[in-house]
Amino acid sequence: MTRTIYHIRHGLTDWNVAGRLQGAQDIPLNATGRAQAEANGAALAAHFADAGLDPAAFRWVSSPLSRARETMERVRRAVGLAATDHELEPDLREVGYGIFEGMTHAEIEAADPAAMAGLRHDKWHYQPPQGESYVMLCARVARWWATTTGDMVIVSHGGTFRALRLAIENNRDPALAVYYVPQDRIFRWQDARGAWL
Repeated sequence: MTRTIYHIRHGLTDWNVAGRLQGAQDIPLNATGRAQAEANGAALAAHFADAGLDPAAFRWVSSPLSRARETMERVRRAVGLAATDHELEPDLREVGYGIFEGMTHAEIEAADPAAMAGLRHDKWHYQPPQGESYVMLCARVARWWATTTGDMVIVSHGGTFRALRLAIENNRDPALAVYYVPQDRIFRWQDARGAWL
């Protein structure tokens, strides 16, 4: 059976603008982020209409962090669904940066040059103190993905999107760890084939 999965990264936050690692910190959308969520919702509504798809036929799942939840709510309103009638999935939260959450890369470099070197050398395997490596993130996302069926709309985070690409596509490109994930685009998988709309 063909599965169709849409992914939207949460809209911009002030910490995104400042280059601060957000991780599990519950940072809200800023005005630009809210506008991005609205625009993604309008784009998805138009896509559904053109393709003859019923938004209510999809399972809608969001990270529990407020920046993802608000993005989801704005997208759902745009496609004509009740804003808050969707699932929250803890395993879709962003990768945990541990003690480095709230810091920029420059601040990490100043505080702990060895840690920054480790992160630059191997982002997949480096585990920040009290945080997660990308390998750990990918394992939790893959466990969740293996329990799912059917068509879905997912709102989550940049790191989570990279982990979903590994789980869904078996994409093992080392560059995936630093792949740029825009906040004003929608990504669609049909089975294991993914592309930006």
